[in-house]
Amino acid sequence: MNKDFRSIQAYPTGWILAVTDWFTVMPWLFRLARKTADSLRLEFYGDQKQIERDIHDGAFFLTNHRDICMDSAWLTLLLRHYYGIHPFIGIGNNLFGKWWIEWFVRFNHCFVVKRGGTPREIYDHSLILCRYIRRLRRQHKSIWLAQREGRAKDGNDRTQAAVLKMLTMGQPDFLDAIRDMNICPVSLSYEYDPCDYLKAAEMQLRRDNPDWKKSPQDDILSMKTGITGYKGRVVCRLTPSINPELEAIRRQTAVRNEQIRLTAELIDRHIFAAYEIFPRGKEFDEYIESRLALIDIPNKDEAFLRDKLYEMYNYPARNQSALSLNNPIAQ
Repeated sequence: MNKDFRSIQAYPTGWILAVTDWFTVMPWLFRLARKTADSLRLEFYGDQKQIERDIHDGAFFLTNHRDICMDSAWLTLLLRHYYGIHPFIGIGNNLFGKWWIEWFVRFNHCFVVKRGGTPREIYDHSLILCRYIRRLRRQHKSIWLAQREGRAKDGNDRTQAAVLKMLTMGQPDFLDAIRDMNICPVSLSYEYDPCDYLKAAEMQLRRDNPDWKKSPQDDILSMKTGITGYKGRVVCRLTPSINPELEAIRRQTAVRNEQIRLTAELIDRHIFAAYEIFPRGKEFDEYIESRLALIDIPNKDEAFLRDKLYEMYNYPARNQSALSLNNPIAQ
């Protein structure tokens, strides 16, 4: 095995993984779901039989990004329970604030996406990661990756072109390379986001100081809050592979950057259409005020923070409504 691959693929396989999966991780996730969520559902948007064929062929699950840990955990739990598969999970090394986190994620079918470094270091690791992911896909393995680096703080989920560029590095034909990935977009919908008040606070801190950066302790707090906080109803909704729609993009343009842009928009449309939109009444206004009260930062701007809390919950409905108006991009 190539030494570069070995630096990523550092988890147990075969029967060891199966034993640890069922006797440690899976029961813990089931208990966590019962404790922190009112319901957890796996649903389909589109042809269920086609989606299930995509799953069994090995799918690349590209999802919106709400929570650092639980986005991949919920999907993995449901896929493991219903289909007996455990996707390989990409996780950023910026989250390794404690010694046990890297051990835990590698032990549970994860690979590390390195962030930071010089432009050359970023390029080299991206190329290694691309080769590793393509190797997994040639073996018909399933993969989970977020559509963007970092969570969408305002709830406006957009696929980053950089993610698609990384997946196709060194490949002469972008659309052929994307077809090999077998990308199945997934919408993750939380009725309540445990980290909503932390995200709103971060948005004000960045507004007030553009150079402000999160500390490792901030990431640990977000992880802990996201894992243990109340989520209400959680829906993971799978959509079919985008492969049948790629030829339309090829007919539209031969320019690689334009193909990347159109593919990102195609993925976004799948995710927007499959959102679960939760009803919001008077009780939700009271909820927003209770979250606002949790924010403790210098020069607290309550009007700005309240607006951001509503915004992060309203954007999914806004993006979904834009689709019905034949306008996939809500600005």
